Amino acid sequence: MKKTKRTEKIRYGKGMSLFVKKTSVFPAGRREVFCQIRKLATLQEIAWPYATFTSTDGNEDMNWEPRKTASFRFRLFGIMPFGTHTIHVVRFSETEGIYTHEWNEHVPIWNHEIILRELTDKTCEYTDRVEIDAGWKTVFVYLWARCFYAHRQKKWIRILNRVSRRR
Repeated sequence: MKKTKRTEKIRYGKGMSLFVKKTSVFPAGRREVFCQIRKLATLQEIAWPYATFTSTDGNEDMNWEPRKTASFRFRLFGIMPFGTHTIHVVRFSETEGIYTHEWNEHVPIWNHEIILRELTDKTCEYTDRVEIDAGWKTVFVYLWARCFYAHRQKKWIRILNRVSRRR
């Protein structure tokens, strides 16, 4: 499994953005990973136990399309309410990747990009790249996010191995 750690800093306004970047090789082709990304249940599974997302409108079938926005009740570690997390989809394409602008009351900037690069028909490189700006809390959110995305990618690999065993 390929690991990449890199932090970039950009200053603007009074805040400071930090970037989390995590890359892994997944045991599935890009198409299979993209199909799984489309499911809200996948987000819920890969986030647990670091975070839980419950749709504010009760809709469990989010329409992941450009210009669509959805809001979720967000809980840290499944127990600590952390406000309403909003996801606005900017780009959602198997070949061009996924890019969302996300925010909540505590973290006004959480811009998330997912890059899928086909390696073989049974493997792909998956990268999460997240820009975080939470004012004075940025460094704390950044440290949590580093752990969260490492956890997410391990869970992804378990899900994809489970799916491939069913076939």
